[in-house]
Amino acid sequence: MDSFQDFNLSKQLQNAIDDLNFSKPTPIQAQSYSVILSGKDMVGIAQTGTGKTFAYMLPILNELSFSKQVSPRVLVLVPTRELVVQVVSEIEKLTKYNSIRVLGVYGGVNMNTQKIEVEKGMDVLVATPGRLYDLALCKALSLKTVKKLVIDEVDVMLDLGFRFQLTNIFELLPQRRQNIMFSATMTEEIDTLINDFFANPAKISVAVSGTPLENIKQEVYPVQNFYTKVNLLSHLLKDRKTFHKVLVFVSNKKRADLLFEALNEEFGEEIAVIHSNKTQNYRIRSIRQFDEGQNRILVSTDVMARGLDLINISHVINFDTPAFPENYMHRIGRSGRAGNDGNSILFYTETEMFHKQSIEELMDYQIPEKDFPEEVEISTQLTWEEQPKDVEMMKPLPKKVEGGASFHEKKEKNKKVNLGGSYHREIAKKYKKAKTRGDKNFNKRNKKK
Repeated sequence: MDSFQDFNLSKQLQNAIDDLNFSKPTPIQAQSYSVILSGKDMVGIAQTGTGKTFAYMLPILNELSFSKQVSPRVLVLVPTRELVVQVVSEIEKLTKYNSIRVLGVYGGVNMNTQKIEVEKGMDVLVATPGRLYDLALCKALSLKTVKKLVIDEVDVMLDLGFRFQLTNIFELLPQRRQNIMFSATMTEEIDTLINDFFANPAKISVAVSGTPLENIKQEVYPVQNFYTKVNLLSHLLKDRKTFHKVLVFVSNKKRADLLFEALNEEFGEEIAVIHSNKTQNYRIRSIRQFDEGQNRILVSTDVMARGLDLINISHVINFDTPAFPENYMHRIGRSGRAGNDGNSILFYTETEMFHKQSIEELMDYQIPEKDFPEEVEISTQLTWEEQPKDVEMMKPLPKKVEGGASFHEKKEKNKKVNLGGSYHREIAKKYKKAKTRGDKNFNKRNKKK
């Protein structure tokens, strides 16, 4: 299918597509449409940034008619709160000219507020597994009317430990339903999930994880330590015309905050930081301000690598080399969205060399290495993790010595054993019956005899 006109969309959907200035579907959209429309179960393997949301929502919405029922007919499960917000936003763009109701629910906010919204009714429900299961358990939501189940970014969902919730959710759904799953990678755990709950699904693979996106220019810099990385990043970011919208990935929350503090003095209101310890309102506000151009630089952890669907990102900078090579692909996929050109820069230290090589092996591609700029200062300041550890301090404590001169025998009075009190020792032995009618324990013992 070379055009959205080939999809025979409803007039309302076609008008929404026209408003978005979309004319040609992406490969995953073109290949998925007829399969999903047929009602068959489907598993799609596609890189992030290839238009997966529209790939499953276009055929679903094209068949979804007006209804006043309260319970959802379409359920979309995603791994993160940010992705719920993004998917709801995308669906709202497509439902601009019809009466389809969409609602998003996720953890981190008051559940009573979400109960009220759920009671109003919806056609399409987008949710994280944990909050959905909570709402179903407290009877605020029924899933018996779901006809189509979509699980997006299922590999991330399983990595985050949602398998238990997913299994329980499957048990709450009707047996007769269409299952649609999208993932950037295919693992044994995903295969098991498919075998247990899917019925002979059609498999569509567009861009296997590990295939470098051709529209993304990749570069790599060798760097000595954390604060030298800070100096290099600061040097690059001073070119505001070239680096006009930059997403910076770090390995953990602590380093995200540390990098933000190091850059904040120079870049001030141009920079924001986002990770799972930040409040939901702060995270959503940071994403919105970055997307709208109020902030030029966004520092993020891998938790956000799949929950962000942002346009016109000029550069993705891997401040830390990811330990899992697949995560590198998800990170750089934030740039070069919808077929546009993108740029990726990777920093690596000597300790990160192995991770860099793993990434290149996965892609079967050697990332071009750039010379470290002479004008950038090589810092001697080290983080706690980088500081040499005192060998003496790292020695294990000596084992506890048993016995010895300082140890002595217990006094006679301390050797006594608790025999259960005077009643069990003397009175019960003498009378052979319960001291009172309420002595239940005594009666139980005698019944056993």
